[in-house]
Amino acid sequence: MQQQHPIDNMMQTTMESIRGMVDVNTVVGAPVMDQKGTTIIPISKVSFGFVEGGGEYAVEDGKQKPVPTDIFPFAGGTGAGVSVQPVGFLVVTDKQVKMLPAQTTGAMERMVELLPQLIEELNAKDEKKKNKIFGKTDDELLDGELQ
Repeated sequence: MQQQHPIDNMMQTTMESIRGMVDVNTVVGAPVMDQKGTTIIPISKVSFGFVEGGGEYAVEDGKQKPVPTDIFPFAGGTGAGVSVQPVGFLVVTDKQVKMLPAQTTGAMERMVELLPQLIEELNAKDEKKKNKIFGKTDDELLDGELQ
């Protein structure tokens, strides 16, 4: 049986540590519910880096024979870094799902975020205007469709 190389042990230990730090609950947090039934889910961005290196060093002494290659001393190290940044909150109500960013953005990005809501409101006003032109309210139109 071949002996496991020390760098394999270092890699395994480091990856187990990273796996313990980063799981699905780190990216999508636990939902929180308020009294009105609104659910708020925190969303984060997780980044991590990993580096590992090592080598075996031969010891030669002028008085001794060279050391066999299978027993060279090993020197190595590993390093890892994890960054968790909040992205925003997913707000779920009975009528809509909305993403609220955690960080402030510029005016242009904010306009792009609000554009769907603006279009929806304009369409709703346009429908009300059409209904007034034809002399029927929304309720009367709905009653007419149900009959």
